[in-house]
Amino acid sequence: MDSAAAISLCPSTPAWNLDRPFLTGQFYQETKITPGTTEYKGVSADSSSGADKAIGCYHATIQELIVIDDLLSTLIGIEGRYISIKKVRGKEDDITFQVDASMDLALQEFAKRLFPLCESYILINQFVETRSQFKTGLVNHAFAAALRALLLDYQAMVAQLEHQFRLGKLSIQGLWFYCQPMMGSMQALSMVVKKAAANNCVGSAVLNLLQSQAKAMAGDHVVRSLLEKMSQSASTAYLGILERWVYEGVIDDPYGEFFIAENKSLQKESLTQDYDAKYWQQRYSLKDEIPSFLANAAETILITGKYLNVMRECGHSIQVLTRSHCCYMLTQ
Repeated sequence: MDSAAAISLCPSTPAWNLDRPFLTGQFYQETKITPGTTEYKGVSADSSSGADKAIGCYHATIQELIVIDDLLSTLIGIEGRYISIKKVRGKEDDITFQVDASMDLALQEFAKRLFPLCESYILINQFVETRSQFKTGLVNHAFAAALRALLLDYQAMVAQLEHQFRLGKLSIQGLWFYCQPMMGSMQALSMVVKKAAANNCVGSAVLNLLQSQAKAMAGDHVVRSLLEKMSQSASTAYLGILERWVYEGVIDDPYGEFFIAENKSLQKESLTQDYDAKYWQQRYSLKDEIPSFLANAAETILITGKYLNVMRECGHSIQVLTRSHCCYMLTQ
């Protein structure tokens, strides 16, 4: 079954889920960026404050407390009183941040440093919500689940920072200090999800994207380890499909993600008279999209499963080795 046919058979997402943007992270208002602007992306010279009183009316010390409170909200994708979040019209993955122009310039600079982290969180959260639908496939489901677990840790960090702020122990410099270690990892993941969303990656394409990004980040051990961990999590379901094919000769691929295509229109009846029948040659074939870590063994995997499948179709029983049995044999 090809991926298009598999997707058409998937359960559809309820309309109420799509009609309520707060469930999918698509609730930010759109803004139009005019060409030729000299402002840094994320800091607007226009006053776009959601409060009645401009922040510049307060003393710098009070401004710092207000900005910290707003940034703690912005870090988890919620607008503050003097920091607003806008989505660029026509660009789903382009987020801008606007601040009250009367804000102290030093505080604007600190806010500007944290905006990339805020944007990364928003993009990753949107990806998790949209890629949890049935039609996106098992690999995207597993990848989204791993990202969701990471975001829970990130939100716990923000909650701890907010607790310190309520105790009066958090300054704007301290907020930047504690958030800085997360910047590289979150930005690397946001790059991955932007590419995956732009190319509508599913199955093998997601695994190849994670592999290539991990190799590209070879100079950053922390980020590379995180991407490799994400790759392992995303490939778990895929390897489950591979395991059934190699050990049983069965393709259990509900979303058409596996790199072996099955043509169910070909029947097995002619195998007993003609060993070189079309069933053997054309029933199963390799797709163009193959995971990079399986590319060298793709032909061997195809032939292995075909032999088992033919034996099963001809009525021969196949003994499926369990993981414990395999481990026992390897130790002997």
